[in-house]
Amino acid sequence: MLESVLQIIKSQNMIQQGEKVAVACSGGMDSMCLLHYLNSIKDQIGFSLCAITVDHQLRDNSSEDSQFVVNYCKANDITVYKYSVNAKQLAEDKKISTELAAREARYGIFNAFLRKNIAQKIALAHHQGDQAETILLNLFRGAGITGARGMELVRDGQYIRPLLKTSKMDIKLYLAEYDIPYVTDQTNLSNEYSRNYIRNMIMPLIRNRWKNVDSNICAFGELARQDDEYIEKLVDDQSVIYQDESTARIPLYYFSQDDVILNRLMRKVLKKIGCLIDVEKKHLRIIKGLALEGVNGNKINLPNKLVAIKEYNYLTITNKELAKNKEEYPFIRGRIDFKNYGVIEAFLTRKLQLDQYTHLIDYQKLPKDAVWRTRKDKDMFTKFGGGTKSLNEFLIDKKVPVRYRDIIPVLASGNEILVVAGVEISDRVKIDENTKTAIGINCTQF
Repeated sequence: MLESVLQIIKSQNMIQQGEKVAVACSGGMDSMCLLHYLNSIKDQIGFSLCAITVDHQLRDNSSEDSQFVVNYCKANDITVYKYSVNAKQLAEDKKISTELAAREARYGIFNAFLRKNIAQKIALAHHQGDQAETILLNLFRGAGITGARGMELVRDGQYIRPLLKTSKMDIKLYLAEYDIPYVTDQTNLSNEYSRNYIRNMIMPLIRNRWKNVDSNICAFGELARQDDEYIEKLVDDQSVIYQDESTARIPLYYFSQDDVILNRLMRKVLKKIGCLIDVEKKHLRIIKGLALEGVNGNKINLPNKLVAIKEYNYLTITNKELAKNKEEYPFIRGRIDFKNYGVIEAFLTRKLQLDQYTHLIDYQKLPKDAVWRTRKDKDMFTKFGGGTKSLNEFLIDKKVPVRYRDIIPVLASGNEILVVAGVEISDRVKIDENTKTAIGINCTQF
């Protein structure tokens, strides 16, 4: 085991000299094996080590496991960080399974470690058997080839799994050889959790007939990974517009692609806006149907407060709620922070350079009662070259999505709209050959 694990660490560049590695340690067989092993090679590679132990409060004596890890680390001169989270309460609050809540709590702690640079790597003790279980669990849940590849040896450059190709038997032999203590988590014996059901009920039956099933499943996962990476290279999202961290606009022509490519594109988009969890294959089919058959303005609700909306030539996916700002802001020169939209800045200028500003209007034509606000009933807009129509009709002509129409600031005098921020100005305030002083307006949307 020792040589194979070290070879994996080196071949995958898991740990760099000078880095600090935090081992996620529950006190069980696997994590104690990993903690002991990494502690034994830290001087050889040149890294420092610490441990993180998390009590999920899932049973009355769960704190004893964390304290076991603390005591072991103190006895072996390893820095240890102990945390406690109420996984059941978190599950109730977020209306998710206890299993998922515990995972989210753990990774929240791990991510904070990485973000604060307390450690540069988080070492996880998943082994070959865990990998086989993960692949089966993903398949049972309806995953495709991406799920069939299982866990990665290195994820996001910061999560490492040195034991991922090590068998459970080798871990047990290592523990016995070095007389390493460990605890048994009683929750691992409960078949209430999906992974435990596969581990305790399904895998023993399969192994009884096929002795090499773990390695064979993992070999299949490796083939799936190679195929998945090749297909992933064919996915192009360059024309997708990411407006912010929670909103993406996908051109409708993308949805004419084969489902093999389209589904991967959708997952790539959802991952970038942080909404991939709980979105299943059936949801992707619904999204495609909306894009190809829905009419403008149609929308569907998805998990995680996610909404998909057909907006003219785009399919927009967002979990950002847009609330109408009912305040009014008298026109001033300078900066206005327009709630739920962004920033509007106005400058007095004699240089009539249209390309310097979002909008340029004639200062003398601006009514003194002009205010920035959102649209109202009976608002009217005069287009360039003349011709007045309702503001709503104008926004439709300009293909402004429905969800934006109530948050876009307008500069208004009564019900006469002079400027639609970021869209257009009225013919009434445009500059002409008689303009001597103008107002430059810049609009920056959040």
